[in-house]
Order: sequence, then structure tokens, then C-alpha cells
Amino acid sequence: MASSQDHDEQATSAVLQDALEVLLRFGAALMRAGDTAFRVREWMSMLARKMAMDNLSVSLTLSGVTVGVRRGAEQAMMMREIEPPAVNVWRIGALEQLAQTASPSLSAREIATKLLEIETAASLYSSYQTAAMIGGACGAFAFLNGGGPLEVIAAGIGGGIGQWLRSILSVRGLNQYAVTALCAAAASGSYALIAVVLSHAGFGSARHAAGFISSTLFLVPGFPLVAAVLDLVEYQTIAALSRFAYSAMILLAAAFGLSVIIALGGFDVALPPPTVEPAIWLKVLLRGIASFVGGCGFAILYNSSIRAVLAVGLLALGANELRLALHDGGMMLAPATFLVALAVGLVASILHRHLNEPRIAITVPGIIIMVPGLYAFQMIVLFNQGQMLDALQAASLCGFVIGAMAMGLVAARLLSERHVHPEQPHK
Repeated sequence: MASSQDHDEQATSAVLQDALEVLLRFGAALMRAGDTAFRVREWMSMLARKMAMDNLSVSLTLSGVTVGVRRGAEQAMMMREIEPPAVNVWRIGALEQLAQTASPSLSAREIATKLLEIETAASLYSSYQTAAMIGGACGAFAFLNGGGPLEVIAAGIGGGIGQWLRSILSVRGLNQYAVTALCAAAASGSYALIAVVLSHAGFGSARHAAGFISSTLFLVPGFPLVAAVLDLVEYQTIAALSRFAYSAMILLAAAFGLSVIIALGGFDVALPPPTVEPAIWLKVLLRGIASFVGGCGFAILYNSSIRAVLAVGLLALGANELRLALHDGGMMLAPATFLVALAVGLVASILHRHLNEPRIAITVPGIIIMVPGLYAFQMIVLFNQGQMLDALQAASLCGFVIGAMAMGLVAARLLSERHVHPEQPHK
């Protein structure tokens, strides 16, 4: 009789262990795809309740997840390492949809099968399509940063080459920081070569700074930076700090690759004033086109669906035009960025339901065009060159703008979403 009871207890424990393993795998997949830690906790809580688990306790970092649960009289705790992070908003949406639609009748094995299908799904876009769109986005950044036609063309080609190289190296499982440094050198080096050739061919003279740095802006970890600030506001301090550390290392690696080309070519990262100021209507039109292209490019980089790409492009167009108009009107860049990020968050709170997309798939890519990557790279390069005052000025502007972006999204969330219990995720 006792042996039969022991056998039943062991079988029950094995079932709980299997369910916990699936829950850990689900949370790790969400974190690796780039979702914020507080959202991961909410979706894990929903899935845990559907798997008949009680008293869920979760600890999240960028490199690991630890979960403790109880089912009846049983208790279990388990941890799982997370692979190096990436951003994949399609996967975030698919995982959230799985948590929403999973029924209590689904076994752990059936949920694991669905997880495997999501994790092994191919990217929505080929490496060539992504490289082409990132090239367009880098060219758009060059224009928005004051570059002329030559800088826009050279930055677009350089950025496309850098992103294509990153796609090739990433699938080989190489160290992300080394890949980032190599791609920064490849993108900026390609820009320099193309700009010099075009200049000597008589297509104008390049002033370099705007296009040179813009060719590497696809490497700026804007998504993790914004997610880190959002997590910090939601008391997910450990996850936020680990994301900040990861983002800082990516920036340093990219700046290292950039600095190598600066040292070899003797380039100046200071931005000169534009030589020609177009008519106001043309300026607004070109800025709108550049913002749309930049938003679409980053949405594709994050593996967004086509409907999300178009929505992000239109949102980036309106948001960046409004931000630049406020700035042109005399408002400081940080408060202008906060107001626009607030507007983006409020619009996205309505839009994502109609598109059936995760809110983060609309909000963060929609404001990435406003990430001050130019100042982030300037800060590191200027520090390296010993120009402390200029570096501190770039650093303060970069920090205030990134903080304003995240605070705008947080304020929009507080205004548009009711407070819910962690076990009841936002719909």
C-alpha cells in the first residue's frame, strides 16, 4: 500500500516538474525575444494558472529565469539559463497568444510542442530584405541628422552592408559584442570608402559626420534600452540593470568598431551646420518620408508583421514630425520627446488591439526613430579622444532623451490601462 502511494507521489511530482519546465521555457523565450520583465511575469502567471499552479514566484534577469510554484501540497523550484538576447516582436506576439488561448485541458507536452513551433519558426524576412530596409533606415537617419545626398547614399549602402554581415555572423552563434564591433567597422568603413569614391568622382563633397555615424545606428540597442527603463519603473530592478549592462556593452562594442575607422581615416564626429536649408514644405515632406522609412526599417529588423510595419511607419512619421516641429519651435529636445512618446503610447494602446499585435510591437519600434544614437556614439568617441566637455554634453542629452522616451510610454500606460493583479495580464 505504501509503495503504491509513493509511486503516485513520484508520478505527481514528475507531472509538476514537467509543467514547471514548460513554464520556464515559455518565460525564457519571452525574455530572449525582448519582452519587458514585468510583462513576462504577467504572462507566466496566466499560463501557470491554466496549468493549475499556485503561488508563482518569478525572478528574471537577462541571462536566466528562476521559478517557484505550488500545486496542492507539492512545491517545486527550478531555474533555466537564457540564450543571448535578440529582439523578435513576432515571437513575443505568438507567445502571448499562446498564453491567452491555452486551455486548462492542454497537457505540458502539448504546450511544449506549440513552444517548439514558435521558437523554430523562420524569420518573416530574408537577410537581404532586412539589409535593404536597414540601409534605407540608415540613409534616412543621415538625412534627419543633416546629411546631404552623398552622405545619405553612402550611409544607406554602408548600413545595408553592416546589417547583412551581422545576419551572416549571428546565425553562426558568435559572440554578440565581437559581431557588433566588426559590423560597426564594416558599415562605417564601407561608408567612408563609398563617400570618398563619390567625392572624387565629382558627386559633391562629403562632410562625413552625419552619414558616418548614421551608417552604424542600426547597432544602437534602442529596444533593450527602452525596455530596461520600463522595467525599472515597474520595480523589475534586476532585469532592468542586466538590460542596461547589455546595452552599454553593445554600445561600447559598436563605438570601438567606429573608433577604429575614425582613427584610420581621421574623421571628425562633430556635426557641422547644414549648408543648404530647403523650403519649409520640402523640409517637412522629406523629414516625413525619412521618418516613415526609418520606422519601417526598424520594424522589419525586429521581425514585425507587415501590418505592424506599416502601422509603425505611419506612427514614426507623425511622431517624429511632431517632435521636430516642437523642437524647431523652441522646445527643448527632452520635453518634446516626452510629449511625443506619450502620444505614441496612447495611440498604440488603441491601435494594437485592432491590429491584434502586442503593444510593445507598436510602441517601441514607433519611437526608435527618436533614439539619440548619434549622441550616444559621439559621447563614447569623444570620451576616447579626451574631449571631456563635449562628451559630457552628448551624454547628458542622450540620457535625458532616452529617459523622456521611456517616461512618455510609462505615462501613457498609466493613463490607458487599469491596474491589474499580476495574475491577470492586460488584454
